[in-house]
Amino acid sequence: MGIELITALIILGLFSLMAIGVPLGASTLIVSLTTAYLNYGVNGLALVSSNVLHVFEKETLIAVPFFVLMANILERGGVARELFQSMAILGGRLRGGVAVQTVFVSVILAAMSGIVGGEIVLLGLIALPQMFRLGYDRKLSIGTIAASGSLATLVPPSVVFIVYGAEAGVSIKALFTGGILPGLLLASLYVSYILIRTRLNPALGPAYDAPEAALPFTGRIRHMRGLIMPAVLIGGVLGSIYLGIATVTESAAIGAVGALLLALLRQELSTSDLKSALWSTTVTTGSIIWLIVGAVSLVGIYNLLGGTRFLRGVLTGMDVAPIVVILVMMAIIMVLGTFMDWIAIVFITVPVFAPVVVDLGYDPVWFGILFAMNIQIYMLSPPFGPACFYLKSVAPKDVTLQEIFSAVLPFIGLQLIGLALVIIFPQIALWLPSLSN
Repeated sequence: MGIELITALIILGLFSLMAIGVPLGASTLIVSLTTAYLNYGVNGLALVSSNVLHVFEKETLIAVPFFVLMANILERGGVARELFQSMAILGGRLRGGVAVQTVFVSVILAAMSGIVGGEIVLLGLIALPQMFRLGYDRKLSIGTIAASGSLATLVPPSVVFIVYGAEAGVSIKALFTGGILPGLLLASLYVSYILIRTRLNPALGPAYDAPEAALPFTGRIRHMRGLIMPAVLIGGVLGSIYLGIATVTESAAIGAVGALLLALLRQELSTSDLKSALWSTTVTTGSIIWLIVGAVSLVGIYNLLGGTRFLRGVLTGMDVAPIVVILVMMAIIMVLGTFMDWIAIVFITVPVFAPVVVDLGYDPVWFGILFAMNIQIYMLSPPFGPACFYLKSVAPKDVTLQEIFSAVLPFIGLQLIGLALVIIFPQIALWLPSLSN
């Protein structure tokens, strides 16, 4: 059986299983086991298990549950709520100021945890009711939270970078450094959009009505207590990485312990909250593991059959400019994002794409940044759009999923602009990593 037919049957099998409701992790595992058995017999099952074991030997993946735990503790410890209140006061009476400060808070939260889901849930619980109460435009409020909450895919310590770097063999520290400017670029695009919309139509974003917001700037500074703890945590996590004091995995452990200490200092983390955080971390990590097992087993057996070599030949053999090949890869990731989880996308595409990127003469760190930006677009894009579902889970009951998908469309456009800018000007992603070399 030729590799072309095998490829078609694998794709057909995956679509068929997912169409009847089989979870993605189980679908990829079933297809990989079936493919291995049909091609290698019983020995093929041992090949699948050896491929999975190889992935779990990667120490950097241990950082993922630590960052998930950190996000869960921050969600329950009150740190994020105090941070939002401080930032809202700092914005003063600026029209659209609460939405702008929500973007800033998102960047800080992303630098504290690197987890999209927890960040959007936090903002949905804290910022969305506040903006609705102030009379903010519903779609502007919803879109701001969903889009800015997704910045955790780019802002270090992004879990996307950890998984991508482990699979592609790229320095995670370089990916973290490279994600800073693109993350700030997207945040700046969001802020500019909010300010322009509220300038053209002030009714879209009324001023913050807290008495402290009316104080002079020097007076508002006194209410910035909520920024101190996040600054300490961010400094501990990212500082330990960039200064070479700790590995990414070690810094993740530092972050989890630091988040726990901050929550205990605030005296808002009960024993039941801690149990809930640990259980949520276990469930999330378990889901991630099953997605990894399925995706890695499928890619491993497909690679043994020559599939990766076949796809690599197709991509490198295209009679087009190298940048067009990169754009084709971006399009493939976008299509996969409409029905597949981002972790599966990483383990299915990166083993094929990463070597091609190097063969074409491009920097794999730059491609990793583009990959993460693509994942951010996937976070908002219907019909899957995980960020939209996260927000729906905590939004008021009158907020429909259709309204959320409609609200994020302008922000998807801004994400595409940001992606195009990093493709056209690679130094946006590569300048900071070049300074640390």
